Amino acid sequence: MPANLTFDTLKAAVASGEIDTVAVCLVDMQGRLMGKRFVAQHFIDGAHDETHCCNYLLATDMEMYTVPGYTSTSWAAGYGDYVMKPDLSTLRRLPWAPGTAMVLCDVLDHHTHQPVPHSPRAILKRQVERAKALGFDAMMATELEFFLFDETFADLFDRGHPLPTPKARHNVDYSIWGTTADEPIMRDIRNQLWAAGIPIECSKGEADAGQEEVNAKYSDALDTSDMHSIIKLACKQIAHKHGASVTFMAKYDHRKAGSSSHIHQSLWKDGQPAFLDAADPHGMSALMKHYMAGQLAHAEEITYFLAPYVNSYKRFVVGMFAPTKAVWSCDNRTAGFRVCGEGTKGIRVECRIGGADLNPYLACAALLAAGLAGIEGQMALEPEMKGDMYGAAGVREIPKTLGAAAAALNRSAMLRAALGDAVVDHYVHAAEWEIAEQNRVVTDWERQRGFDRA
Repeated sequence: MPANLTFDTLKAAVASGEIDTVAVCLVDMQGRLMGKRFVAQHFIDGAHDETHCCNYLLATDMEMYTVPGYTSTSWAAGYGDYVMKPDLSTLRRLPWAPGTAMVLCDVLDHHTHQPVPHSPRAILKRQVERAKALGFDAMMATELEFFLFDETFADLFDRGHPLPTPKARHNVDYSIWGTTADEPIMRDIRNQLWAAGIPIECSKGEADAGQEEVNAKYSDALDTSDMHSIIKLACKQIAHKHGASVTFMAKYDHRKAGSSSHIHQSLWKDGQPAFLDAADPHGMSALMKHYMAGQLAHAEEITYFLAPYVNSYKRFVVGMFAPTKAVWSCDNRTAGFRVCGEGTKGIRVECRIGGADLNPYLACAALLAAGLAGIEGQMALEPEMKGDMYGAAGVREIPKTLGAAAAALNRSAMLRAALGDAVVDHYVHAAEWEIAEQNRVVTDWERQRGFDRA
């Protein structure tokens, strides 16, 4: 969907004093929006064409540490510049930030002005173009879950991140009454995102105390990823305005449910659903079956992009609605891949593996790459699994650790062909750094377990 500002309407809003600031943002490796806030008139006068940033923004970890060992940039290379090229089709008002507009940027090489291959938006765009070359539009949607807490971000940080207090005190899944305490914040999230040009459909309580889900309308893969990133920013900023906080960690407490980001996918051709075959028992076209077969065949290889951190793998627990098996089933929430809307034009595959901590551009790109590999290879879809997948034996499992997922990514011929060796190596290095940091750091659990018992 187009954003709600054109360049001309921005000019008018700046001239009238309605807008004085433009946030110019790129998407980093972690899926966060990074960039600069411009005086709006300066953005209009020139920065709308391009601005610049340090190239370390695509080579840092979660804590913005300059990770050694990347080929793309380093201290030895001087950490030079990238070009941030505003995509004016993403220009929008941010109603929760007074006087502010936002634009998303593509990241270009400073010297050649070509897209930086390992930038998340460029990675997804490349797979979208692959689909278009085959005659298809890639349509997707993400369901984004998070927890909402009483404490502020600053309070939790200053206290060393103790366990926070959920807004709701008990499981509020689908509960209208149970989400009453959350509603002042959730109402602002829904309505202010809608006013920002993001078609939010609904929010709902999720499967634990203080857990919420927000859903935006199905759209093309790039727009869905753009919306996903802005939704996360809005949730944090709006919660902050209310003196509250949210987390998109996959698992903030081992006793609680995890937070997912299920990704719904289908291909369309000439405005019609290419996944639909009304004559099929499940309404699935041969194309859809090839697409799903590709995702299943390459499930281990793409898991890193669905679960990018050590913490991500603590979500895959039996009985908490996060899958443990990379198999498919119709309308079955215990399977990693679920067919939804069977027999209707809305037929699609829902990948349930991803957590709320994923980078949507990388996740959508990896899923699309695997699905297109299935189409190009005319892969046969394995039989449907039925029943409780948690107890199924001898079937394909989701990798249990980040190390296993990184190893599968590293040896993936499919992803190396689709994304490029340099891109795969870049993200394998990110995974290896995350593992090394986890292995280095002494945790509260270790201290509590061994302090006086060792």
